[in-house]
Amino acid sequence: MQNLPVRRVPTYPIEAVDNALQLLQLLRDVGSLRLKDAAQELEVAPSTAHRLLAMLVYRGFAVQDETRRYVPGPAMGEGPAGVSWTRQLREISRPHMELLCFRTSETVNLMIRVGTKVRFLDTVEGTNALRVGDRQGTVMPANKASGGKAMLAELESAMIEQLFRSPNAEIGGDSIPDVEYPGFLRELEAVRSNGFAANFEGTEEGISAFGMAIHNGRGAVVGALSVATPVGRFRKLFDAGLVQVMMETRRQLEIDIAANPAESGPSS
Repeated sequence: MQNLPVRRVPTYPIEAVDNALQLLQLLRDVGSLRLKDAAQELEVAPSTAHRLLAMLVYRGFAVQDETRRYVPGPAMGEGPAGVSWTRQLREISRPHMELLCFRTSETVNLMIRVGTKVRFLDTVEGTNALRVGDRQGTVMPANKASGGKAMLAELESAMIEQLFRSPNAEIGGDSIPDVEYPGFLRELEAVRSNGFAANFEGTEEGISAFGMAIHNGRGAVVGALSVATPVGRFRKLFDAGLVQVMMETRRQLEIDIAANPAESGPSS
């Protein structure tokens, strides 16, 4: 199994480049940005955000629509995960993520599934000195990440087959080998039965994670929450009641999602 490389801050980070890349990730994952949204996300002055966005427009990575919002440009290659709902989901989820982080002292992530991948929309970093870092903007295989497995477990078997066993899956490099597929299906069945999924160094060496799917008012999956921790702390965290804490967090979050009048997540 090949683990994803651990992300480390460079020794000599270039702030302007980092800010521009963060804007690219936001355009990809959120779908549209107002100037004040960009400035708020980067914690910079609106004039600075405007200069960065102007360069993205110049290079074709962003365009402005008729409402003056910035949306992904042709140089982005692939479309965004959503338009407005992903931003709403982040805003609704953030207070619940912060409370879950406070209760566990570990890093909390919000993600959505796009085909065979998960995209991390937001991260609240844990308070321990040794902790899992920010994963916002990261893309990982859905069948490896805990939140991804929690979302996949709620799909029909025919859709799982299409995602991971079809010719398109093989062409795209997402196919699960014959020898691993039965075990993967058994794991998804256990996730359905238990209501949660776990990831033991499946995506990154030394990292374990615990994930649960979250739903809209119609019962459809709109994303997942995960708690990520160094592998050595996982058992202690689990034994201390992680399942119950996450289930209560999800319950409260789903109440807020269902109560949102603009809620427009998937209906199926």
